[in-house]
Amino acid sequence: MEKSKTLLDALGIEIVEIKKGKVIATMPVNEHTRQPYGYLHGGASVALAETVASIGASAMIDLEKEICFGLEINANHIRSKKDGFVTAIAEVLHHGKSTMVWDIKIKDEEENLISISRCTVAIVSKR
Repeated sequence: MEKSKTLLDALGIEIVEIKKGKVIATMPVNEHTRQPYGYLHGGASVALAETVASIGASAMIDLEKEICFGLEINANHIRSKKDGFVTAIAEVLHHGKSTMVWDIKIKDEEENLISISRCTVAIVSKR
């Protein structure tokens, strides 16, 4: 079986834990996730944040009847990072019928805050 080709694969994102209302994932800071000046790319951090929020939302819906999509995301990049790993912890703040709002904190190996995000996920009926 061929390994799927997704953004998670391209960025090296690994899901560590999925619980109702909480998701944890890691991502390396390397040649795939750095910007041209050698630091973690803000877009890679945002991709990691939306990934954990979307996976968390999908774990809380009926996937036979519904699907979810990122609707809005914002991020504040607090600290730079050149190498190692970052860990994203996503927790649901609001679980409604048509939207969920997730809080995501991205930290480094020493628990330094690298980035914070809030992601709104839309929940829609499958057609």
